[in-house]
Amino acid sequence: MNYVLALLVPPVSILLAGRPLLAIVVFVIWVPAILFSGGLGHPMFILLAWIIIYQSGEERRHREILRGGRGDD
Repeated sequence: MNYVLALLVPPVSILLAGRPLLAIVVFVIWVPAILFSGGLGHPMFILLAWIIIYQSGEERRHREILRGGRGDD
């Protein structure tokens, strides 16, 4: 669901991925970029949000492995 949210509002999906400071910085840059470029920069922010969402999922999986796995052995 977070990937779909990234298509519409990338700063909110970055916030939900657990990066609040980055979400604020992206929001401050994203709003003027949308207003002045007519949306031409929006795909760049979508890509950034997708990368951050993927990275946070990988970090979560790595923490689970370090804690002892999923218990399916």
